[in-house]
Amino acid sequence: MSHSLTRLLEQVRNCRLCAEHLPLGPRPVVRALPSARLMIIGQAPGTKVHASGIPWDDASGKRLRDWLQMDKEVFYDESRVAIMPMGFCYPGKGRSGDLPPRPECAPQWHAALMSELPQLSLVLLIGQYAQRYYLPQKPASLTETVQQWREAGPRYFPLPHPSPRNQLWLKRNAWFESEVLPALRARVNDCLQR
Repeated sequence: MSHSLTRLLEQVRNCRLCAEHLPLGPRPVVRALPSARLMIIGQAPGTKVHASGIPWDDASGKRLRDWLQMDKEVFYDESRVAIMPMGFCYPGKGRSGDLPPRPECAPQWHAALMSELPQLSLVLLIGQYAQRYYLPQKPASLTETVQQWREAGPRYFPLPHPSPRNQLWLKRNAWFESEVLPALRARVNDCLQR
């Protein structure tokens, strides 16, 4: 690993920028090596991920790996897959699930981390927060953004959040499984085979 990325990851993992707003305290979750070709950008860790320190170590992660048809060995291979949320720490509980990712994280850390990953060829944008931050065209809804996944390429690929809370969205949008998932799997396989 490059010395600069090692130092940067250490800074991220020691970040206390918004500590006073975090009910469980800071525990930034991020994984990356300079050789990573795929980046997964989600929302923020939930309580289970906060406890384990392992990104996507929950039901959402299981569904995401199913979508990608990727086993844990590949998913957690930092030399191939980098994982970075919009908010690096658990933000707390809201009325209908977890609070939004803290707004300080992405502006503070994302560009610096991306600049240390020269091999990245595909970035999965999971959920509205990542999509709004990274996509220049901002459709009115997550559904429209995901439907327009081709326009986000070749670098970005927008996805809904794989949370069990999104079961109704998945049922209402059967095209996602029949049209988007096969394209996603092909793009991810191509990215990781290079």
